[in-house]
Amino acid sequence: MEPECAKCTKIVCNSKESDKGPSNCPTVTRAEVIKKAIAKYNDPRVREFARQASIQEFECYMNLPSGKTPINPRVEEIAQFAKKMAYKKLGIAFCTGLKEEAKTLTKILENRGIEVISVCCKAGAIPKEKIGITEEQKIAGPGAWESMCSPITQAEILNNEKTEFNIVVGLCVGHDSLFFKYSHAPTTVLIAKDRVFGHNPAAGLYLSGSYYRKLLRQEAPNS
Repeated sequence: MEPECAKCTKIVCNSKESDKGPSNCPTVTRAEVIKKAIAKYNDPRVREFARQASIQEFECYMNLPSGKTPINPRVEEIAQFAKKMAYKKLGIAFCTGLKEEAKTLTKILENRGIEVISVCCKAGAIPKEKIGITEEQKIAGPGAWESMCSPITQAEILNNEKTEFNIVVGLCVGHDSLFFKYSHAPTTVLIAKDRVFGHNPAAGLYLSGSYYRKLLRQEAPNS
């Protein structure tokens, strides 16, 4: 039975009764897979990375009489986590449309004493024809020069610079996937591009029951 955690109504995996989940709960049905996954934490580097990430999560809350209150925006979390891991050189892979955001992020990190290497998506100035884009598929229209976004180039440049931790700032859907695939250093995301909702893609989910109900339309599956 395939895991469907997003549809779960019991949520017992965060309790001592994790064996009482639904019949397709992966905590029970994928025990061997989980065992192999947990074994990877025996690597000291992986274990320390995970430990510091959990500490970072813990430190994002402040205990008030009214309850736990979050205190750190994501950009602060990234800077703090980099310091926890004693990283000296970070990479930023950004979309040219978010150059100012990348510039501000660079300043924030450099103010923490961290060296920053940044690479934009158009580095290399390779024409889109290289990957088979037609004139009609150019954003600026037929006849225009357009450099392709090359996340593989971004990843390889940061690999060459031996960055220890990389940050994605606004790479397009699919481009970000290629960057993750080819980056040697672990990578986090500061900004997920969303051209409609000001780079807050969760808004599409929040509005799917009202103004953007068209997101819930039914379509035939891929054949």
